[in-house]
Amino acid sequence: MKQRFYKLNNLSIKHKVIALLLVISIVPSIGLGLLTGYTVERILEKQAADHTLQLIGQVNKTLESYMNNMQNVSYLLSMDPEIERFLTTSTQPNTEDGRYSIKQFMQGLSTLYPEIAGILVVNSNGQFISNELYPKSDNNLSKESWYKEAVENEGIFTIVGHPKDRNITSHINYEDDEVVTVVRAILEPETQKVMGVVLIDLKLRVIAEATKNIRLGKSGYLMVIDQNGESIYTPANPLVVNPPTRLLEEEDSGDFSETIDDQGFQFIYQKLPFTNWTTVGIFSTDESVYEVRTIHFYVICFVFFVCLFGITASYYLSNSMSKPIFQLMSSMKEVESGNLSIQYESGRQDEIGMLGKSFNHMIMKINELLLLTEKQERQKREAELRSLQAHIKPHFLYNTLDTISWMARKRGAEDVSDVVTALSRLFRIGLNKGHDIIYLKEEITHIQSYLSIQKARYRDKLKYSIDVKEAFQDVQILKLVLQPIVENAIYHGIKERKGPGHIAITAKEVDECLLLTVSDDGKGIPKDKLTMLNERLDSLYKEQDQKVNFGYGMMNVQARIKLTYGENYGLQIDSLPDVGTTVTIRLPIHRK
Repeated sequence: MKQRFYKLNNLSIKHKVIALLLVISIVPSIGLGLLTGYTVERILEKQAADHTLQLIGQVNKTLESYMNNMQNVSYLLSMDPEIERFLTTSTQPNTEDGRYSIKQFMQGLSTLYPEIAGILVVNSNGQFISNELYPKSDNNLSKESWYKEAVENEGIFTIVGHPKDRNITSHINYEDDEVVTVVRAILEPETQKVMGVVLIDLKLRVIAEATKNIRLGKSGYLMVIDQNGESIYTPANPLVVNPPTRLLEEEDSGDFSETIDDQGFQFIYQKLPFTNWTTVGIFSTDESVYEVRTIHFYVICFVFFVCLFGITASYYLSNSMSKPIFQLMSSMKEVESGNLSIQYESGRQDEIGMLGKSFNHMIMKINELLLLTEKQERQKREAELRSLQAHIKPHFLYNTLDTISWMARKRGAEDVSDVVTALSRLFRIGLNKGHDIIYLKEEITHIQSYLSIQKARYRDKLKYSIDVKEAFQDVQILKLVLQPIVENAIYHGIKERKGPGHIAITAKEVDECLLLTVSDDGKGIPKDKLTMLNERLDSLYKEQDQKVNFGYGMMNVQARIKLTYGENYGLQIDSLPDVGTTVTIRLPIHRK
C-alpha cells in the first residue's frame, strides 16, 4: 500500500491535475444527473400540488368573503325596524313610506355589495318586499321550496345553490345558472317562531371572476361544486364535464390522479367549511410528463457537456500549470551556474506568476547587494559635500548682506540699508536651515520683508496692511505660503490698476481651521478665467501648454499644502473684475 502511495506521489503535476479535475467534475456530474432524474418527477408533482392548493386557497378566501357578506346582509335586514314591522304585521298596515324606506335600505345594501343580484323579504303570509325581485305569478311565496328549506333550518344561513323552478324573476332577468341563492329564516326572539325569510341572489359572475383567471399549466382550470356534486361554476369547454364522485368522499383537501376516457387527469381539491362547496383544480397529467421529459433531456445534455468540458479543461489547466513551472526551474539552474542576468518572462497574474516576479526581484536584489558597498561610500561622500556647502553658503550670503547694509548706513543711504536688511531677513526665513514648518510670526516677518522691498520699488503705488492677532503668532504653518499669493496680487492686481492699490493680509479662526486671507483692490480676474483657476487648484492641474501667466506660484503652494495637510486644505480664489481679488488659504491649527 505504501509503495502504491509513493508511486502516486511521484506522478507529475500535470497528470495529478488531470486526474483530480476528472474526478471532481465528471463523477459528481453523472451522480447529479441520476439523482435529478430520480427525484425531479416527485418534486414537480409536489410543487404543482402545493402551488395549486395555494391558488385554490386564495379563491376559497374570496368565496368565503362573499358568503360572509351575504350572511351579514341577512342579519342587517332582520334587525331593521321597518322590516321587523313588516314581518310582524299579519295584513298590509305598512305605509308607502315604510315600504319605500325598506326598498331604499335594500338598494343601499346592493350598492355596498355589488355582488348581490337581488334581495327579497317574505313574511309568513307570503307577502314580500324587494328592490329587484318579484313573483312571476300570484302564487303564495311561502309555499316555495326555498322558503320551506329556510324554515327547516330554523334561522341558520343556508345556501340553496342555483335556483330551480322558482316563482321569482328579476328586472334584469337573470337566468337560473347565473345566480346562486342563499336564504335565512327570521325568527321571533322569544317564541322562536318563523316570522319570514330573507332571500338573496349572489351573482355567479363574481365567482367566475375569482376563478377564471387562475390557469393550471397550459389547459388546466378551476371549478366549484356543491356538497351534492352539482356544479356551482364550470368554465366554458371543460376537460372533464362530470368530476369524479370520490371528490365528495375524500378529506377536506388533497389530490389524486384518475383516468377518464383514456386520458389521465390530476385532481387537486379543497373544501370550504362555511359553504360545503369544493374547489377543484383539474389539469392533464401529460403536461407534467412533458416537463419531466424536458428536464431529463436537459440533464443528459448537461452531463455530456460537463464531461466534454472537464476533459478539455483538465488538459488545458494541467499544461498551463506545469509549463511555467518547468520554465522557472530552467531559470533557477541558470542562476546556479552564475548567470545573474537571467529573467523569468511571463505575464501571468496567478501564484506561479507571483513566484516568477519574486524570482526576478531576488535576482535584482542580489545584483543590488553586490554594488551596495560602493554605492554607500559614494553617497556618503556626496552627503558630506552637500552638508559643507549648505553650511558655508547661507553664512557667506548673510555676512555679505550685513556688510552692504553697514556700508549704506555709513554713507547715509538709509533707504538702501533698509532694503538690504529686509532682503537679509527674507533669505534667513526662506532658507531656515532647510525646515519646511515655521511659526506664523516668522512667516509674517518674511512677508513684511518682502513687502518692504516691493514698497521701495513701487513707492506710493503700493500700500499694505497686516492684521494678525497675537493668539495666532505661535501657530505652526508651512513655510512660504504667503509670498507667491502676495506676489500675484502685486503683479496681476496692483500693477495693472490705475492709481495706488492696497493689499490686506488677515488671519482668523473658522471651524477650528486657520484662514489666511490676501485681498487686493486691483484689476480683478474675469469670471471664466477665475473658474478655470479654481478648477486647476482643486485638481492640482498643470499643463505647460496653457497660455496663462497667472497662478503658477499658487499652484505650487496648493500642491505643497495638499501634500502636507491633505485634501481638506488649500486655496480658494474669489474675484470680481475692477473690484479686486481675495485668496483664502485654509490650514490646520497646529501649536508646538
